[in-house]
Order: sequence, then structure tokens, then C-alpha cells
Amino acid sequence: MALVDIIMPQMGESIAEGTLSKWLKKVGDEVKRDEPIFEISTDKVDAEIPSSSAGVIAEILVKEGETVAIQTVVARLETEKGAALPAASAVSPSPVAAPTAAVPSGGPPLKNESTTARTSVSHQSPAPASIPSHSNGNSFEERVRTRSSPLVRKIAAEHGVDIAAMQGSGIAGRVTKKDILGYIESAPQPSLARGVSMHAPGGMQDDHGPLPQPWPGDRVETMSKMRALISEHMSTSRRTSAHVTSFMEIDLTRVAKIRAAKRADFEASTGQKLTYLPFIISSVVKGIQAFPIMNSSVAGRDVIYRKPINIGIAVALDWGLIVPVIKSAENLSLGGITRALNDLAARARAKRLSPEEVQEGTFTITNPGVFGSLMGTPIINQPQVAIMGIGTIEKRPKVIAGADGEDTIAIRTCSYFSISFDHRVIDGAVADQFLAFVKKTIEEFPESAV
Repeated sequence: MALVDIIMPQMGESIAEGTLSKWLKKVGDEVKRDEPIFEISTDKVDAEIPSSSAGVIAEILVKEGETVAIQTVVARLETEKGAALPAASAVSPSPVAAPTAAVPSGGPPLKNESTTARTSVSHQSPAPASIPSHSNGNSFEERVRTRSSPLVRKIAAEHGVDIAAMQGSGIAGRVTKKDILGYIESAPQPSLARGVSMHAPGGMQDDHGPLPQPWPGDRVETMSKMRALISEHMSTSRRTSAHVTSFMEIDLTRVAKIRAAKRADFEASTGQKLTYLPFIISSVVKGIQAFPIMNSSVAGRDVIYRKPINIGIAVALDWGLIVPVIKSAENLSLGGITRALNDLAARARAKRLSPEEVQEGTFTITNPGVFGSLMGTPIINQPQVAIMGIGTIEKRPKVIAGADGEDTIAIRTCSYFSISFDHRVIDGAVADQFLAFVKKTIEEFPESAV
């Protein structure tokens, strides 16, 4: 018999740690090779981790809810001698740059360490690193610290904290979200002169206010890692972008007829279920090509126009929200979009996505209409500048002009579309022109494209 170490894997080059959210096996359980044995949550994605060998769980070293560095041994597997695959050596990762566009779980990315439930949480301030006066910021330790996650760097910038002057709890002193929040909480509070609200009791500020306290009989649950990430991502987006939302009613009667006529043949030839969403995605891609500002990001005074059109699709899960990305959608046919969409959605619900598949989105579509919602005002998925919401698709009585010019009542398949946009770089006229272009493209969708 032989013991094989099971390690916390690195789920993406910029990820230095992960939270072991759930054990799928317990000590004494038999496991097959490639059978999932535990679930992890990182600042990019939730995933099930398969076993590299067949055997029996001999020891569990990391409890559910604990956050540990990559390459940490989380359990040991007892296997037949020689049956195990060689385990990766536990080496510290070389410093790497964080991706320019990462998404939480809505967005966001969707999108970022979390303060989820852990066995022990410290709110003490990290001890400042001793940086020699002649330091130029190029030492290994300083480079690792300053390459903390985008969320950590943003929080530090908002509060005027120099990450390079902190000693974090991550690998090689990498500053985590827990570190930066603990540092800020323990720092002296700013003067109340900074934005005191006349409506807040006792001079408290509106941006936070007093925390609610549980009452007798209340149930208190700590947010899951994914929910905490969504919470932080959405709050950050609201603080970052000047949100405005426009609405238009779109007639999908033509698409509905094309879908009904082509659906059986399409599904028989491709093996893919044909929904309304691929038609909408295809039309949105054309709209972005006509209005490139909708596919951009804001970097201070600069606007970055993204070359690829990477469409993020918000997928509702029982445990939260995740936004897988269809990469380079401008190069895909309707069939290619359908295959990519169905594959990503299925693997998102099965926790089979890789971190790369929820990163680098440039425009997001969310579809609350599947739950019956008429319309919505979705929050932009940073660092994007726009997000489209699709209301429920239903038949409605509409007034249309007849062949003889007389008005008549007809039954049409319609939906309310919304576009939330960042008014810092997108004017209302441009957003409305984009939405009108998408509307026209959908209502005149060519049958030959299916």
C-alpha cells in the first residue's frame, strides 16, 4: 500500500489560494480515479476536484470552510503500491500578473478573495513589512504583494493603503482580502467631516451605517464564498460606474416562427437545443460591431476598446450566480453560439468550469425573463461598461398596420429588453441607438442564418 498526497490545485495562474468548501468523500470512503472528492471556491470559480488515483481516503487534513494556499496537502489517499499518479511538488508559484478582466460569480463576474466562514478569522492588522529606504519595489516579495487580486488592489487604492508596505498572510506575503479588510478595520477612523449625513443618527455615515443585530428567534447564516464575492462585486460596480438603464420592447414573432420551422432539423443535425438566446446573442454581437463603445472598459482617463467580443451569460445556480463567457463570439455562427452556450451553461451547473471560462468577458447578457420577470435594471459586470437584460418572452396583443393601412389588433411574441450602461463613457443616445439596432436585427433576423 502507498499513501498519496491530495493537494489544493492551482485553478488559474493568478490564483494563490482556495477555500475547501465541501468534502464529497469522508475518511474510509473508496474513490475511483477522476471521481470528484471535494469542492473548492477561488476568487474566480467554484469547481469539483477529481482524484488523481483510485484508493481509500486515509486522512483529511483541511476542514470545510478553510482557506489554504495552493499545493497545500488537504488529504491523503491510500492506494495500491504503484497505482498512484505522481503528485505535483509543493513549490511556491512564481509571481504572475493578474488578468486584466476577471469575472465574479454575477458578473463577476461576474469576478477576489472572500470573507466566507472559516475555522478562524483574524481581524488584526497585518504587520507592515520592513522596506529599506533604498528599495525600488522590485524585490520578489514586493512584486508578489503588489500582484494581489484586482479586488484587493482596488480596495487598497480606495483607502489609500500601500500594499507593498504590508506583510500579508498569503504565499510570500501576498496580501489577501482578509488582510486588507483587517488592516482597514483596525486603522484609525477618518473624521466625520467626510460626508456626514443629516439623515444618519449620531452623525453616522450613510455608506455603511450601523450593522443590524439579530433578534430572538432569528437565524444567522454566514455567506457562502460565492455569495460574498457577488455581494462585493455588485457593491463595487455600483460605486464605480454611473448606472443608467434604458428599455425597449422587441417583437420576436419572426424569430419564433423561424425557430419553430427550423428547430427539429437543427436539433437533429447538431444535437443542440435551440432556444431564443442564440438569436439574441448573434444580434447583440452585430450591435457591438456597429457600436464598439459597448465593448469597452474604462481605465482612468483612457477607454480600452476590446478587440474580441466575449459575451458573458449569467447563469443562475441553486447556490448563487456565475457568468461563463463565450469567447470571440463574432467568429461563431448561430450553431456555434448555440453549442458554446449550452456547453457552458451545463458545465456551470455541474461545477465543471475552469477559471479561464469565466474571465475576460467584454459584454454581459442576463435573462431574468426565464423566471417570469417583465424587465430589470441589471448591475454592470466590472470592468465592462454595459449589460443587457431580457424580460419574459410572451404573446401580447399589439396594434399593427394592416395591408390596407388600417390599424388592427394582432397577437405578437414580445419581450422587454433593458440596457444598463456606464454613463461615464456611453451617452444615452448611443445606448438607445445600440438597443434600437439590436431590436431591428432581431425583428429582421434572416432565416438563412439558421
